Amino acid sequence: MSSPPQYSLGDAFASSEKGKHSLMKRGFYTIMAAQFFSSLADNALFIAAMALLVSMAEPAWMTPLLKWSFALSYVLLAAFVGALADSFPKGRVMFVTNMIKILGCFLLFFHVHPVIAYGIVGFGAAAYSPAKYGILTELLPAEKLVAANGWIEGLTVASIILGAILGSKLITPSISLMLLAIDFPVVDFAIETPTEAAVSVIMGCYMVAGVFNVFIPDTGARYRHQERNPIKLMTDFARCSTTLWKDKLGQISLSVTTLFWGAGATLQLIVIEWAKQSLHLPLNKATELLGIFAIGIALGAVTAARFVPLKKSLSVMYLGIIMGLIITSMTMVTSVWMAYPLLILIGALAGYFVVPMNALLQHRGHVLMSAGHSIAVQNFNENLSILLVLLMYAAMVWLSFSINTIIIIFGLFVACIMYAVMRRHAANQKVCDSIALIGDCHH
Repeated sequence: MSSPPQYSLGDAFASSEKGKHSLMKRGFYTIMAAQFFSSLADNALFIAAMALLVSMAEPAWMTPLLKWSFALSYVLLAAFVGALADSFPKGRVMFVTNMIKILGCFLLFFHVHPVIAYGIVGFGAAAYSPAKYGILTELLPAEKLVAANGWIEGLTVASIILGAILGSKLITPSISLMLLAIDFPVVDFAIETPTEAAVSVIMGCYMVAGVFNVFIPDTGARYRHQERNPIKLMTDFARCSTTLWKDKLGQISLSVTTLFWGAGATLQLIVIEWAKQSLHLPLNKATELLGIFAIGIALGAVTAARFVPLKKSLSVMYLGIIMGLIITSMTMVTSVWMAYPLLILIGALAGYFVVPMNALLQHRGHVLMSAGHSIAVQNFNENLSILLVLLMYAAMVWLSFSINTIIIIFGLFVACIMYAVMRRHAANQKVCDSIALIGDCHH
């Protein structure tokens, strides 16, 4: 593999000033719509599956395994999904993988364990993601990536908000009874339980996403013939991963996004358990707090898209330390009305620092390798982080740690890792012999 090109973020803009003030291409909005409904269903299904575990009287440590099974496919398939995303038009890939998510839902009607069924949905999501994000780098110029990420992440967060609300409403007894009372003429769908009623609505959301997938335009981007040999694919993936980790911009942005997704997935479960124990809320009300947290992420993401250009993306890292320290203050909150602004603040900090870093990582990966491969490397690392941090959380639950102890450990963990990443970035700057954020740095 030839050595990666010497590059600075300033170069990203010189080649793309033309069209700087043009509007987003029409296909971008179709991608956003497809992403919204697919993510809406993912998040609503998580709430429904969690309620199903409760109804099955499964132990508390089983709940983290839901997200664990979902993330596992991202890690196991990482070497292969990048090649898949680059082998076909990405809209077609998104359609097929969205159908796999529908299959995961369908398995619940045959009493397949929720952890397995949600894992199948994760399988579809793992193949969906490189196409979803990779098409952005094909469709848009470099200087629009922060704005595009801000909007698509903001819309994804909106789907998390509405997905949490939808899922919590669907598991509410009164809503379940209303859905079960619906009688379609001629056709008998044999929907008999509250879970089946909830999953039926969620499958409808996936179907809407599938319709939008059909209308995603072919960008015309084509890559060289993709390898089919599994050994060669894994070797190529390892080479791409090494390239991104050795790159002085890639390693920092990848470290931050990896931490964010591992921490974010675990924080969702911590918020639910905290709401049940400290705020004394039932499950359907506790899950609604995920929507409040997501509102904060959306505000931070959109604000970052407006005010943080790609070349200034590394300047926001200190917010990760602040976020980790503020998380520990959750232990002092016992009122829902105090919880709302705190969760919005934590979410806003998270959204503001992760969107620029995500855009930087996507752009740097696109420069060093193909879009699909770079997103696959990103997904592998981020979901490996999710697996490890969720296992840490499950272990603390199994050891009967109090929720306040878990929150303090978790918040300090986030702050310390972010501090270490900032120190690493400072060391990189010295190696590059530059005090600027971006210099002509050799690998």
